[in-house]
Amino acid sequence: MTLPKINRILLKLSGEVLMGQGQFGIDPDTCDRVAREVKAATETGLQVCMVVGGGNIFRGLAGAAKGFDRASADYMGMLATVMNALAMQNALEKLGIDTRVQSAIPMASVCEPYIRRKAERHMEKGRVVIFAAGTGLPFFTTDTTAALRAAEMKCDALFKGTSVDGVYDADPKKVPTAKRYDSLTFSRVLADDLKVMDASAVALCRDNDIPIVVFNIRDDGNLAAVLRGEGTATIVRNQP
Repeated sequence: MTLPKINRILLKLSGEVLMGQGQFGIDPDTCDRVAREVKAATETGLQVCMVVGGGNIFRGLAGAAKGFDRASADYMGMLATVMNALAMQNALEKLGIDTRVQSAIPMASVCEPYIRRKAERHMEKGRVVIFAAGTGLPFFTTDTTAALRAAEMKCDALFKGTSVDGVYDADPKKVPTAKRYDSLTFSRVLADDLKVMDASAVALCRDNDIPIVVFNIRDDGNLAAVLRGEGTATIVRNQP
């Protein structure tokens, strides 16, 4: 897998990644391990911002399916992402990485409000910025938030850390013969509904020419390896 020259990335993590081996909530050891991965990336001179989902605490769609008003459920999910962002901030700062959490829903006692230019200045100074509370609006996923913030921050790529080592033509956990792709085009992902990210996020990355790199964040050292072009991952971009 060959990546273009990269100076700034957005790292998207699902909330489930922070559960570790648990079934709910935040595992401090997992946060620390992910923080070490991010630290290793920043030590190469890379500028990093992050978006973390909230599915380990509350997922809006799941809440709506159980009878919650969809908008209210989505706001609850946004608050879950703030908790995850604060957990990651704590883990990063324990390693000496200056980190700022910016929330799309203002909560001045907890973190900064999202201000694009301020976020850019933080990254230019070597700080990691974690974007929380989604877009601040219901009916949008954290995948879409990640694509939006990557475009706003002029990121060179969006790295999506998952529990599998790339994009497959079927669920590799259920289909042992599933084929992994080394590279894909945005058009192919949308046409075949490959579930890399939701369609609006993929379209945003396509329109802003931001490659999506899907890799396994659960393997120690994998983020650094993928950044060096040595790890296993799938890259989605406009050109095959």
